[in-house]
This record gives sequence, structure tokens and C-alpha cells, in this order.
Amino acid sequence: MAARFGRGCPGKIVCVGLNYRDHVAEGASGVVPDRPLLFAKLGNALIGDGEPIVRPEGTRALDLEVELGVVIGKRARRVAAADAMAHVEGYVVVNDVSARDWQGNKAALREGETGDGQWLRAKGSDTFLPIGRDLVAAADLDPAAGVRLRSWRILGPGRPGAGEPQPMQDGTTADMIFGIPELIEFITRQITLEPGDLIATGTPSGVGVFRTPPVFLEPGDRVRCEIEGIGSVENPIVDWTDDPRDR
Repeated sequence: MAARFGRGCPGKIVCVGLNYRDHVAEGASGVVPDRPLLFAKLGNALIGDGEPIVRPEGTRALDLEVELGVVIGKRARRVAAADAMAHVEGYVVVNDVSARDWQGNKAALREGETGDGQWLRAKGSDTFLPIGRDLVAAADLDPAAGVRLRSWRILGPGRPGAGEPQPMQDGTTADMIFGIPELIEFITRQITLEPGDLIATGTPSGVGVFRTPPVFLEPGDRVRCEIEGIGSVENPIVDWTDDPRDR
């Protein structure tokens, strides 16, 4: 992780919600935002390829989101969109793991439940941001031209179809509502980005919570996220009772 970001874990992890048109369309409201919707994750969420995603105590609705991660290479403060790409070091594959019941998504709730709407723990719990091994230089990839993003759920042993990758998401960065320059301009009006900081730029359609019926990750499953021209990140799911950090 340190080699990828140059100085250890990023000081800031800024995430963008509802930034793909097809993802907005599959949701409940279908309303396209008129400005980027920002939230944050913390350094404790970061894990690498092959490390386990831990399903925390109290959630049963674990979901995946393949996203293009933007690594900042040059300090950015009040940067205009026209100048924004000069501040980008490169791109990585990230998985914005989410606890949909904690997030308050109706499709993840049982009768009588409301969810607590606490996005910080719903999105920022330990191990909730796997990052791929490869950092691709900004000059070597053009997300504005359309880069393919895909994700799969691989069912664990003892379940029908075990070991077979089940396609989940298949989208393109050309579907972004706000491109990377616009995101950097919007973020840096109030938040200074430093070298090594990370922006997770949103996810395409196909997430588990909006399927019929909803599909959630279970202990024993694996999840794979892949972006064309960058690489992939794959992680097993374990329950909190089997958290290897407690051994």
C-alpha cells in the first residue's frame, strides 16, 4: 500500500455517490444530481488484493461497487477543471464495499426496520475499501473516452453454482455524470487534496441491492472488480467472528 501511494495510506479518501447515469436509473429515485454527492472513507477501510473483507457484526446486506480510483500526484487547492488533470498521478481499481441495511436502503431492510442512515459506518467500516495492486499513470488511460468496469460475485463452497463467477456490474466511465476534472474542481473548492489522496469516482449499475431479489455477499464468497487497462482486485468475504485480525 505504501509503495502505491508514495507516503503510506492516503490522507483523504473522497468518494462520489450516484455518479453514473445507469446507476441512478436503477435506484429508487432516478433523479440525476446537479452536483457531485461527496462522502468519505477512512484509512481503516483500505485493504489490498487477496485480503479478506470482514462482514461486521450487525449487518447482513453486504454489497460491492467497482469504481475507478484517482490518485492525486500534486497538491490541489481551488483548481479549475481545465487544470485538474495536471494534479492526477494515476488510476487504481477500488471496491466501495457497502452495508446497505446500515445505509438505510429500503431494499435491504426487513419489515419494521428503518436503517440508521449512518454512511460513515455503512461505507467506512474496516476492510470496506479493497484496492488493486496496479497504479496506471494518468497519461496512459483516458476515462473520458470510456473505460470498461466490471464486477463478479463468486459463490462460496456448498452453495449452488459454487466457484462460478456471477457477473454483477458491466459499465463504462463514459457514463459518468461528472468527469474527473469536474470532480477535482468541485472537491478542491473547500477541500485541499494532497499527493497520495484518493478519489473514488462512483459506480455503474448492477449492484446487488437493486437486483430482484436483492443479492448480497456472504461469508465464503469472493468478489472481483476489474477495470480495463488497469487490472483487478479480488477478495474473500469472512464473517466478523472469523476476522483474522483477532487471532
